[in-house]
Amino acid sequence: MKVVILAGGFGTRISEESKNIPKPMIAINGVPIIVRIMEIYSKYNFNEFIICAGYKSNVIKDYFVNLDKYQNDIEINCSKNEINFLDKKRNFNKWKIIISDTGFNTGTAGRIKKVKKYLKMDENFMVTYGDGLSNVNLNSLIKFHKNNLSIATLTAVPVPSRFGNLKIKKNLIEDFNEKQTSSFINGGFFVFSKKIFSNISSSRQSLENDILPDLSKKNKLAAYKHNGFWQCMDTLRDKMYIEKISKNGSPPWLK
Repeated sequence: MKVVILAGGFGTRISEESKNIPKPMIAINGVPIIVRIMEIYSKYNFNEFIICAGYKSNVIKDYFVNLDKYQNDIEINCSKNEINFLDKKRNFNKWKIIISDTGFNTGTAGRIKKVKKYLKMDENFMVTYGDGLSNVNLNSLIKFHKNNLSIATLTAVPVPSRFGNLKIKKNLIEDFNEKQTSSFINGGFFVFSKKIFSNISSSRQSLENDILPDLSKKNKLAAYKHNGFWQCMDTLRDKMYIEKISKNGSPPWLK
């Protein structure tokens, strides 16, 4: 099953990092977050990726063309005009990667529509955002999708509020909840049936505002609840947090 990664947005909420590179190329302890995401799928032996690029797509293309060079120590033998990769830190031999420039202002649903030609033989395929990490069990997610016979399944995650909630009545605090938890939200890590393409009519459409709400009204959108690790990288604060929790060499998204 192929994996589509949405990597074409501007990343305006983390502009400190995304001014010169696409958001999915922002490094987490020296490795772009998009590679971290791909390692999650590769753990489950999903090694065929379609990257929907857009903003500064040349940066993504250059990186993956030179993947071994960027990820490993190298030895250059000038007399023989040879380059050898030393002490390989990661094995990318199983990966097959398509990078498609899906446009500068294309919506998230439109980007998926534009790579339909690379998914012709697939009954189902996976999609995720280029800025979110999770230890969701992908095999269970796929099984859940198939059992529900839905057009789309999203991974629903609960996100703790940064601030506690106060319940106030007549100027008095009735309840002080320091660890209030919000309801479930869309955490990405989708599984789509190829029927999704008949629901996307314009390159400007977004999954979040157009397609998913419409599928929900048709009872064709399922939610796979995941209560394990999930973290998006919306802000510089998020990036710093992800780096902090993964410095010990055992990142929670691979547990």
